[in-house]
Amino acid sequence: MKETVLLFVACAVLTHAADSQTVPKLKLLDGHEIPAFALGTWLGNNTKPAGHEVEDAVSWAIDAGYRHIDTAFAYRIEDQVGRAVAKKVTEGVRREDLFITTKLWNENHARDQVVPALRESLKNLNLSYVDLYLIHWPVGQFSNRTFDYTDYVETWRGMIEAKQLGLARSIGVSNFNQRQIDRLLEQGLQAPAVLQVEINLNLQQPSLLSYCKEKGIVLMGYTPFGSLFPSKARADAPPPRVDDPKLLDIANKYNKTVPQITLRYLVELGIIPIPKSLTKTRIEQNIAVFDFSLAQDERDLLRSYDKGYRTIPQLKWLDHPYYPFEKPE
Repeated sequence: MKETVLLFVACAVLTHAADSQTVPKLKLLDGHEIPAFALGTWLGNNTKPAGHEVEDAVSWAIDAGYRHIDTAFAYRIEDQVGRAVAKKVTEGVRREDLFITTKLWNENHARDQVVPALRESLKNLNLSYVDLYLIHWPVGQFSNRTFDYTDYVETWRGMIEAKQLGLARSIGVSNFNQRQIDRLLEQGLQAPAVLQVEINLNLQQPSLLSYCKEKGIVLMGYTPFGSLFPSKARADAPPPRVDDPKLLDIANKYNKTVPQITLRYLVELGIIPIPKSLTKTRIEQNIAVFDFSLAQDERDLLRSYDKGYRTIPQLKWLDHPYYPFEKPE
């Protein structure tokens, strides 16, 4: 019953947003607001940045109405994000209307390394502050790939110090599980404003979503398309694919694409999706999901695809004591 009420409230807010053709904002625990849709900028583990592809994507995204850009030190493209933001500010976009998220990498988990790491990211971004700073993973790792066993609670203390210095407006975590967040709260420390995790049709994480709503933590979802595209799906990935007849029927009903239907579904769950693209038309399409609402039977169908299937399990950290995901049997 509680989840039904929360979903109803979220849908009511989003229906208003659809009427106004704007991306809504969600309230964070610390009082700040976060746009409910973001552009992802991760190119993937096997893609080396060329120098301007992300800069172009961020520029197109801001032109298309995006106000939230998600990046990370580990992506090696913070400088491109910074150049695009600076350019748009000179063209009249107000910095305070943009929401920039970046992340602390695993090599800087020691408490006294957090602030210097953020300062380096700020230098890359050419910004005086970020709107949101996340611990990228609870797992620490040195530059030589050996494990760093620093307790993420100490890392979180460093994040709090970064916020107190005004270098980050809000702070949160990424790829943490419920128990790991509980440990932060048990220490009497402030709660993360945001949790960023993988969320898509095959991995909807309803228990984690319910937990975050109970705690007032906003959930951001990366890899929102999961295994929709056959070229990116592993052989063991469950359906659906982008050509699924049932999804195509829904898409045709609203004159949308299947990826847009997927993004709308996540938005209606109260999740901030983070689709990534380097193609201008797709960037523009992805955000055009606030002018319609799904019917209950359509949401039920989309919910049925949840198989608990994770596309990014990061098994290389499986033996770390702070590995956050379910361990394979």
